[in-house]
Amino acid sequence: MKREQIIRCLEPASSIQHWPEQGRTDGLRDAAVLVPLVERDEWHVLLTKRTDHLHHHPGQISFPGGRADSIDTSPLQTALRETQEEVGIDARFIEIAGVIEPYLTVTRFNVVPIVGFVDPAFKLKIDSFEVAEAFEVPLAVLADPLQYQRQKTFWQNQWREYWELTYQEQRIWGATAAMLHALCLRLKG
Repeated sequence: MKREQIIRCLEPASSIQHWPEQGRTDGLRDAAVLVPLVERDEWHVLLTKRTDHLHHHPGQISFPGGRADSIDTSPLQTALRETQEEVGIDARFIEIAGVIEPYLTVTRFNVVPIVGFVDPAFKLKIDSFEVAEAFEVPLAVLADPLQYQRQKTFWQNQWREYWELTYQEQRIWGATAAMLHALCLRLKG
């Protein structure tokens, strides 16, 4: 898949807006993640596994990113800051390709997924407090709709459905899998 094909299926980077200056009034919390695409022999997506001691989503597979801080003016700033903090990839190694639709989590976060091309010359510097490990998954695997399964769980007194896929014994599910599935559908056009 060529870089131009990926860009064409995304919303333009120019559509990334600023966080509201007065904050949200709908009870949601703002967050942003970077969907880091690394071109090696083929495109790969860099994912992280959160440490087991974290309060939110311990041990889960995720993208670099997180909650907007008061110093962040936009989803882009949040995603780049969090990526630097979690895996040590500086913004100068990242070219923003575009965005996909925001994802609303069951924990009331409105997550903006920003897709970026990461220069393969980057060096990981993992924050071991937050990130247990980082690994790459071929985009071709993640772009295959047959990899995704719909699952159900009973949580907070109701049944909830979520996407899930497995890659080399890594269980990718929930918000991360949902955002990957949304990207998959865009790539398949």
